[in-house]
Amino acid sequence: MKFIYIIVLSIILGHVNINSQEKIKYPETKKVDVVDNYFGTKVADPYRWMEDMDSPDVKKWIEEENKITFGYLDKIPFREKIRARLTEVWNYPKYSRPFKAGNYYFFFKNNGLQNQYVLYIQKDLDSEPEVFLDPNTFSEDGTVALLNVNASNDGKYLSYSVSKSGSDWREINVIEIESRKVLSDHITNVKFSDANWFKDGFFYDYYDAPKDVNLLSHKNEFQKVYYHKLGTDQSQDVLMFEDKTNPKLSSDIWSSEDEKYLFKYAGETGQEGNKLYFKPSDNIDKEWIPIIEEYGFSTWPVQNEGSKIFLNTNKNAPKYKLVMLNADDISSGWKDILPEKDITLDGVKYIGGKIIATYMVDVTSRVYTYDINGNFISEVTLPGIGTVNGFDGRKEDKQVFYTFTSFVYPGSVYIYDVETGISKLFRKSEVKFKSDEYEEKEVFYSSKDGTKVPMFLVHKKGLVLDGNNPVYLYSYGGFNVTMNPGFSISRLPLLEYGGVFAMPCIRGGGEYGEEWHKAAMLFNKQNAFDDFIAAAEYLIKEGYTSPQKIAIAGGSNGGLLIGAVVNQRPELFKVAIPAVGVMDMLRFQKFTIGAAWTREYGSSEDNEEIFKYLYSYSPIHNIKEGINYPATMVTTADHDDRVVPLHSFKYTAALQERYKGNNPVLIRVETKAGHGSGKPTSKWIEEITDEWSFVFYNLGVVPN
Repeated sequence: MKFIYIIVLSIILGHVNINSQEKIKYPETKKVDVVDNYFGTKVADPYRWMEDMDSPDVKKWIEEENKITFGYLDKIPFREKIRARLTEVWNYPKYSRPFKAGNYYFFFKNNGLQNQYVLYIQKDLDSEPEVFLDPNTFSEDGTVALLNVNASNDGKYLSYSVSKSGSDWREINVIEIESRKVLSDHITNVKFSDANWFKDGFFYDYYDAPKDVNLLSHKNEFQKVYYHKLGTDQSQDVLMFEDKTNPKLSSDIWSSEDEKYLFKYAGETGQEGNKLYFKPSDNIDKEWIPIIEEYGFSTWPVQNEGSKIFLNTNKNAPKYKLVMLNADDISSGWKDILPEKDITLDGVKYIGGKIIATYMVDVTSRVYTYDINGNFISEVTLPGIGTVNGFDGRKEDKQVFYTFTSFVYPGSVYIYDVETGISKLFRKSEVKFKSDEYEEKEVFYSSKDGTKVPMFLVHKKGLVLDGNNPVYLYSYGGFNVTMNPGFSISRLPLLEYGGVFAMPCIRGGGEYGEEWHKAAMLFNKQNAFDDFIAAAEYLIKEGYTSPQKIAIAGGSNGGLLIGAVVNQRPELFKVAIPAVGVMDMLRFQKFTIGAAWTREYGSSEDNEEIFKYLYSYSPIHNIKEGINYPATMVTTADHDDRVVPLHSFKYTAALQERYKGNNPVLIRVETKAGHGSGKPTSKWIEEITDEWSFVFYNLGVVPN
């Protein structure tokens, strides 16, 4: 047997059977008398005080909750075994795709257990790589991360962003590639932006630092765009965009690869899609020329060939298409190069005189090449059915790199010859995983309204459908995010111990284009919840599992998903892991970048209709007494300034107050970490160890 019931281990080791475990005594969480009036409906918010994350009371509450959580986890007898196995399997060299800057190649590598990936440089693909930047030297505990790096168009400089403790706030630095000298240029107060190089400097997005308020929860408004010239102080940077009358407006400016044109993106909180403008760069003071001046569609430049500007857009094409605009004659309109197909255009690049287009066929990648006029040339041969990323490069490059992965195929790097159309394996993953012992498959099931939804299932070969297999059901369902097949080290404890990983591609994502996305936006959000619930029902009906063996998980918008479905169908699930979730749907727009999500969710302040809809599924506001909720471990981090942790604090407090059963309701608050980006390896291993320990323990199974 791959699993043994925990009662057996309890008898052997003297531990209490989890099915009769003692009820946890939670910290006494104070409540305040705060009531909001939404269009005549009064809504109490007794945990409003938790929104002041700098307050001593909140810090004390976190400390007390963590003490209970880690005390609980410490008693799980196989926790150290899981930690040891994760550490063992994590310890192998990991590589990124190489990219070229000037005369050099760069790539990221982690030797195995390094907290942060190291940036390497080499003269050519056969020469010995050398360390170029090692972020592990930036801090003793590995919590300072090296994020995006961008090469200047002349290949002389490399900008790199640094994030501390997982925050979205960044600092930009510049290093001269040839001399490897870090320049004096240092840019602060940057968020959601990197250096967009142009001539002897770069554009970047900027927010004024808030005064006398929490930097990590302050609402981000009145974004600006500056241009920084190398060798000057940030105080001398030139303001390129600002709108003092509209706090919701944001912009981004960058140049084409050949620096012939400048582009400007414009977005507004609450609006879907973007506006897009351009102008010849030889007259920077010239007025911007509109490419698309209406919201509702996403349109981005891909590349230009002379005055021909290629655009990827979903205007009148929900599954996206590639069009061409003649910059010398914009009145002629757009010309379709790759018209919309019945499969989703997932990405498109213009390299070596060829268009390389990646499509999704039922969420798996297909790659085709075309000439500049959109005439089909060939299909790129892939090693199997899975997910492709990459084909990044400059338009004169003759070879580019891409990665291929699937649930049972660890991510490997391939090199593609643009002229011959031949792919070769460049670097294979060295992870110790016996892929031939496992199988992955895609199934389709019917949701509540009859919509067919794809779901990927991964497990050991020969799985017996006896309704008793532990299942980890994971999804996201929002913001046009696609749930692509991909290998993950963190899932190995589940798979090795005989469990099933299930990932439904629910509505709200981008799997089938913008229509699939919009099918779970705003007043359609319930479709995402229904799709997820139907996935659990399918797994039970087909004999994979039972409600007592299902653990569910999701992060960010996926955390909202978990919070909503356990309120609606708690009897379907035994364990829930809502991570960094959006749990207060009435107030999310008041913190950091939350206002930008109103185009996905709407806002409780907009009108009575959207308020009532949000109120009907908001996780915090729909916890009911008298219901047997699943064993729940909420996870968040103290430096998460994207989905601020107050969401998780208030949700946990409400659930602990109203749920009277014996299943644990815990919160695990990571310190010196954020939404996930830049988290050091050591913290990932600790967090995943605790999650699997909690899941296995409460499913009543123990790794054999």
